[in-house]
Amino acid sequence: MRGQDVRSRSLFSCMDLERRIRPDHPLRTIRTLVDEVLTTLDGQFVEIYSQIGHPSIPPEQLLRAMLLQAFYSVRFERQLMERLDFDLLFRWFVGLGIDDPVWDASTFYKNRDRLLGGSVAAAFLSAVLAIPRVKRLLSQDHFTVDGTLIQAWASMKSLKPKDTAPADPSDPPAGGRNPDVDFRGKSLSNDTHQSSTDPQARLYRKGQGREAKLCFMAHALMENRNGLIVDGCVTQATGQAERVAALAMIEKRANRPTRITLGADKGDDAADFVNELRAMAVTPHVACNTAGRRSAIDGRTTRQPGYAISQTIRKRIEESFGWSKEIGLIGRFRVRGRERIDMAFTFTAAAFNLVRLPKLLGTGATA
Repeated sequence: MRGQDVRSRSLFSCMDLERRIRPDHPLRTIRTLVDEVLTTLDGQFVEIYSQIGHPSIPPEQLLRAMLLQAFYSVRFERQLMERLDFDLLFRWFVGLGIDDPVWDASTFYKNRDRLLGGSVAAAFLSAVLAIPRVKRLLSQDHFTVDGTLIQAWASMKSLKPKDTAPADPSDPPAGGRNPDVDFRGKSLSNDTHQSSTDPQARLYRKGQGREAKLCFMAHALMENRNGLIVDGCVTQATGQAERVAALAMIEKRANRPTRITLGADKGDDAADFVNELRAMAVTPHVACNTAGRRSAIDGRTTRQPGYAISQTIRKRIEESFGWSKEIGLIGRFRVRGRERIDMAFTFTAAAFNLVRLPKLLGTGATA
């Protein structure tokens, strides 16, 4: 018998959000972990927020909403607020009731920037890794480092000579909002030109014959046992940035009674970098680059069986970059300035870890 297409509108409804979420949903495990993390960050929230004035968005709900934005590739704050308005799963994870109003997108944006400005992103990543059952999954001796380019939220048309006087904001833009710019025959470099939209962005090309783009460089440190990100930062895009960031991140874990290893790609096969690692009692498991020169990695390192293992495992760090760019949307963040991009990248690294933890903890959820 054919059913009737009738739109019934009940005046009253009894609905329990908890029963609407299936028992084996991966977000259940993730929310349990996130709640543990947020409990440890309560003292930091007290320092950031004033004790007087109108109540703002609770930081716990704000961070849960930001995690959903990374998990489900929600590009804009307005889209996230719309999803929170109708999606029961989103409401349940964030902690909103069925009848609770969602926030205004501009209010969410301002509260998010204030919260991340208090170094909450780095503290959140550290707190996730400090959970006892998560800490047991981490390797304390074997790590991998790598970097990736993040395209700046700025157009090439925003490049202006550094000696050009800044335009008066009250003046209308010459040529309209999207003027024609012809760079043919002009020499563009970081020494002579700067973006008026994001002055901290730098021109950088990935290789010979590739076009230069306005970029930042993101760096991640991965532990080798399960491929979880344990540290991350964003720097300006320069030729030495990857090595400097690698030394800064591994230094926090070096100078221990037992030696640790650090895997890296061929771009880090340089004598100064390798010597710096050995001075910190870090064994450099760097891929050998023998293209036209002598590698800084010799038989003392390559003949060890652990070197081959590190070279196999180190490629897993590309999985974190791939997820963060395609799902977490770090390929081109919609924020400007190195500090804000650094906070967003670190928080996305924490989201990547949380996505993988249900499977690693044996809950049966898919990563």
